[in-house]
Amino acid sequence: MIWDDLDADLATTSGTISAYVGRLDAAPAYTRLPDVTHYAASTMKVAVLAALYRAAEAGTLSLDASVPVRNDFGSAQPGAPRFSCARHYDNDEPVWERLGDTATLRWLASRMIVKSSNLATNIVLAHVGLPAVADIWARAGARNSVTARGIEDFAARDAGSNNLVTAADLATLLGAIARGADHPGPIAEPATCAAMIDVLLAQEHRDDLAVGLPPHTRIAHKGGWVHGVRHGAGVVFPDDAPPYAVVVCTTTNLADGGPTGDSDDDACRLIARVSAAAWSARHTLATAG
Repeated sequence: MIWDDLDADLATTSGTISAYVGRLDAAPAYTRLPDVTHYAASTMKVAVLAALYRAAEAGTLSLDASVPVRNDFGSAQPGAPRFSCARHYDNDEPVWERLGDTATLRWLASRMIVKSSNLATNIVLAHVGLPAVADIWARAGARNSVTARGIEDFAARDAGSNNLVTAADLATLLGAIARGADHPGPIAEPATCAAMIDVLLAQEHRDDLAVGLPPHTRIAHKGGWVHGVRHGAGVVFPDDAPPYAVVVCTTTNLADGGPTGDSDDDACRLIARVSAAAWSARHTLATAG
């Protein structure tokens, strides 16, 4: 059976590997350590995106409002000095080129997802606030995930505030957004959820989950990576089967910083194998288990 073979494959891999595969309207077909927490890396940006779009729907923020592009942020740790992002550690030079100028929240949110810009993320997070992101996790029904600080807020990290996710919670959040595009749900109204899915579909980092899919398959997804950590979380929209969530979280050395090397390539290939297995079982996900 495909899931037995997959589980045997993952069991031979060093580190902690969590996975979740299942249709959006059914119990998961396959899980492995789905409730184990991992350092979130950039997967936390999905919850920040949802918090921004929900605030825009409520009228408390405008997606088309121009805001200052500044690299200066308040720490989540009370009394800690303000912090900034390192330019060499980011993934999106166009945001940095706007330092001292302005950009719309809509544009920053797009760069946060499709290019995984850390600077854009912290700017958006400063406008929506950590409580709004926590509310998104709660509305989605997440049980163990938390967004406790901005990216590179090392004072908060050293004080014990960290961004954590589980495979099950990422699947729950992405599933709630995807289902919400068809009918009102806990995250936002259908038009708002559909707009978020469009942003996630435009993802340009496609070296893990997308590799396991046929070319041009629609997948709304976000990855996350730091040294020793690589995650892929998405919703796949096949033309011949209902959409399904596929999430893989891998941790070999929990560390916040630095580029990854061969171990990251291995993790990408592992995530692609899970994605390929889910694709091959897409017609039977509702009845598998």
